[in-house]
Amino acid sequence: MLGYSGAHALDIAGPVDVFDTASRLLDRPGDGYRIEVVSPGEPRVRTCSGLAIETAALETGDGAIDILLVPGGWGLDDALADRTLVSWIGRAATRSRRVASVCGGAFLLAEAGLLNGRRATTHWVKSAEMARRYPEVVVDPNPIFISDGPFITSAGVSTGIDMSLALVEEDHGAEFALLVARYLVLYLKRPGGQAQFSDVLDAQLAEHTPIRTAQEWILDQLGNPLLIADVAERANMSPRNFARVFRREVGITPGQYIERARISHARGLLESTDLLIGAVARRCGFTAVETFVRAFGKLLGTTPTDYRNRFQTLGSAGLVLDAERTR
Repeated sequence: MLGYSGAHALDIAGPVDVFDTASRLLDRPGDGYRIEVVSPGEPRVRTCSGLAIETAALETGDGAIDILLVPGGWGLDDALADRTLVSWIGRAATRSRRVASVCGGAFLLAEAGLLNGRRATTHWVKSAEMARRYPEVVVDPNPIFISDGPFITSAGVSTGIDMSLALVEEDHGAEFALLVARYLVLYLKRPGGQAQFSDVLDAQLAEHTPIRTAQEWILDQLGNPLLIADVAERANMSPRNFARVFRREVGITPGQYIERARISHARGLLESTDLLIGAVARRCGFTAVETFVRAFGKLLGTTPTDYRNRFQTLGSAGLVLDAERTR
């Protein structure tokens, strides 16, 4: 694990704790991970939150590396300007079986020329900047992590934990990775294709009052048919002008916003109730289950049933529901 001044503490500690926990839970400890945090600022670096982490020198050991992990953080710009550090990443990658980044760490991999011609992701806030800065990298802002050959890039901060669990699964199987996730009391072991934003409504409510009013009305009417003409009427606009202004203010079309709002509501129902999938679809305004499943998959990269099964779904009384009733 690379450390540098201003890195996110969780970018470092999250993956390190996953691999450390895996090592402690393995029946044969010799099959575990030997973890080394290295930095140009050894014997310790201060993360952006002020936490100090003890580190070894960059050139510690000259043998093969199983996983090279590179974090992001508020100190990323200084790290990118450190040619010695970037050069070391490039050299270390040549002796690494796998090279992974967390959050803005993908910038450091790209700066070292490691991601040219490959798909990669990073924190959604930085994805457009990464695409502009490194045009030879195919930047996808949606998944929480992406594997392309030996290179694995993950999105914002906590997704480094998801990525690390996927690497543990690759090494030791799905059942063991789930055991590690449960031991760490993780709410969800998420697949890499899941959208990285915590809520599917990544677009915030508009500042423009008529559009904001329309958005709030949409959220109150998700179980009912929603025609654009009716929504435009709430904003006192013609449908054509409403669609133009809505896209300018929100960044997506009214139809896309309605679909995302319905999927967001469906996620909540899948997580907190034992309603059948058809009932969830109807409550969210979908007239056909097939339409709901297609929309859900398009946005989140999984099915409603798989999404529900990956969560420890709780009912209103806080009890784990019978998985058979959620299918």
